[in-house]
Amino acid sequence: MKELVILGAGKIGRMVCHFMSEAKADSGNSYSVRIGDASQDAIDHIKKVYPGVTGQVVDFSDGKSVTALLKGAWAVVSCAPFHCNPIIAQAAKDHGVHYFDLTEDVEVTNQVKELAVGSKTLFAPQCGLAPGFITITANHLMQSMSEVSDLRLRVGALPRYPSNRLKYNLTWSTAGLINEYCQPCESVENGELTTVPPMEQLEHMTIDGVEYEAFNTSGGLGTLAITLKDKVQNVNYKTMRYPGHCDLMKFLLHDLQMQNDQEGLGRIFEKSLPATFQDQIVIFVSATGQYRSRLAERTYAKTIYHQEIDGKNWSGIQITTAAGVTAIVDMLAAGELPDSGLLKMEDVDYDKFLANRFGKYYA
Repeated sequence: MKELVILGAGKIGRMVCHFMSEAKADSGNSYSVRIGDASQDAIDHIKKVYPGVTGQVVDFSDGKSVTALLKGAWAVVSCAPFHCNPIIAQAAKDHGVHYFDLTEDVEVTNQVKELAVGSKTLFAPQCGLAPGFITITANHLMQSMSEVSDLRLRVGALPRYPSNRLKYNLTWSTAGLINEYCQPCESVENGELTTVPPMEQLEHMTIDGVEYEAFNTSGGLGTLAITLKDKVQNVNYKTMRYPGHCDLMKFLLHDLQMQNDQEGLGRIFEKSLPATFQDQIVIFVSATGQYRSRLAERTYAKTIYHQEIDGKNWSGIQITTAAGVTAIVDMLAAGELPDSGLLKMEDVDYDKFLANRFGKYYA
């Protein structure tokens, strides 16, 4: 049984805890789970629902506090606020613990990548949905093509029943949402690595009869842009929303200058936008290039809904994000991944990922 630490007992942390603490030895590795969070109430709730899980209050910004929970652990999954990840990653490296996170933030990931250099354990940042599974899928679509000119990655975490002008409900980290709306976005244009402004390059698309809009947001490509900058002419990532969302967000961020008060905007969202567990995750990846000497396009499109798992109701964003990271953890435990250095999601085998007991939720 492998000792696993989960930092963060919020929406995603609870789902990761459920998957890993309920994993049965007869279908793979089993895990002894410890969980840390800033809230004692959150810890008490987890321990009540999962009696075999231990936990304690942790200050994510204090290396000593993090280290106290990591001692003797095999791996740590950070579901903590993204800005805390460098401290957690440093503690993991210092104590020989495998490290996994879900962040989209480019600067934070660059710090984690630096820590991965020379590490005797695996460092796997950005292994949730986007970046994460979408990166694995994009690389898979490219494999059968002799040459790829355009790679488009799109993801939307959306309410199934939108009822406000933004046509949006809170489904995950509010700080993470605002951060991806405000930070520069990496892309490849004409074979050159570049950055483009967020909330721009608006496009419209229809998937399974539903109309969406898509626009630039930060962090969704992970390391893919750097990996493909000399191989693919154009690579970009956009977030999908229902039509009209982008225009209203630009009014808030630009016209009202709320991009300069992101904490204030976060408070407004938390007060005024209700959360929902009735959501859907829309995933679209398209690769255009040469296949058997002719121009062709390969596409992956899927919608994953909230559902009941093991008698409990879980949101689509909980399932897809947690399935991404737990499948990677489980693949490492099964010897299907390298056990040291930096793991880039584009290097993960698509078929093995989907065959995993957690990756199956994407299948």
